[in-house]
Amino acid sequence: MRLIQNMSTIAECTAPEYSVLNRVIKIAVIGGSGVGKTALVVRFLTRRFIGDYERNAGNLYSREVQVDGDQVTIQVQDTPGAEMTDNGISLPDHVSCSIQWADAVVLVYSVTDRRSFELIDQLHQLVVRSGGAGAPPVILLANKADLLHLRRVDSQQGPLLAGTLGCSFYEVSASEDYNQVHGAFHRLCCQLAKQPQPTPPPSASGATEKRRSALIPRPKSPNMQDLKRRFKQALSAKVRTVTSV
Repeated sequence: MRLIQNMSTIAECTAPEYSVLNRVIKIAVIGGSGVGKTALVVRFLTRRFIGDYERNAGNLYSREVQVDGDQVTIQVQDTPGAEMTDNGISLPDHVSCSIQWADAVVLVYSVTDRRSFELIDQLHQLVVRSGGAGAPPVILLANKADLLHLRRVDSQQGPLLAGTLGCSFYEVSASEDYNQVHGAFHRLCCQLAKQPQPTPPPSASGATEKRRSALIPRPKSPNMQDLKRRFKQALSAKVRTVTSV
């Protein structure tokens, strides 16, 4: 796994040079504070679980993986946590940028945190508003499923909410089950890999060259009848010269 940079410059982020020929899949992970977003990202990309992370780091991670037999570069944006306040949802400005950048969004809540679950509907609305007509696909992840004694969100509520939002749902444990986490992200990557890759706009230099070529007149095609006439004249002159000799 390769840590690229923090999300403050996410709009300028590109795939690493060694994977320039690979398909790039960009995923933004969004949810409340302390729901385990970073743990999920690192678990998916490295198989490892580390229980203690710096909160709200907002890092962008990259790794090359195999998806349906093809080598692709996956970039996963970990975002600062959203908070519920008396005035509504509190969300860092960079999160909206990450939604517009991403090919897909993973919404995360913790089954041990009721408020993080209640944030999901508003976060989903934000994704829809930010993406407009081209809103990215969304999946819903319920994390910390292993903490049964601390559960505050019923196991049936997640699937019901996902059905209302029209997205896939997975209940996982970043700490206990790598396969659950990998399966959720991997299926999303497979879905994205099947979509046609957008064609990049022509570069400024290419556009300039195209305009320049339009201003330069093309040489006219030679007149074949004129070429034949000149050839016959040259041939006749040669014949006359030989005859006179």
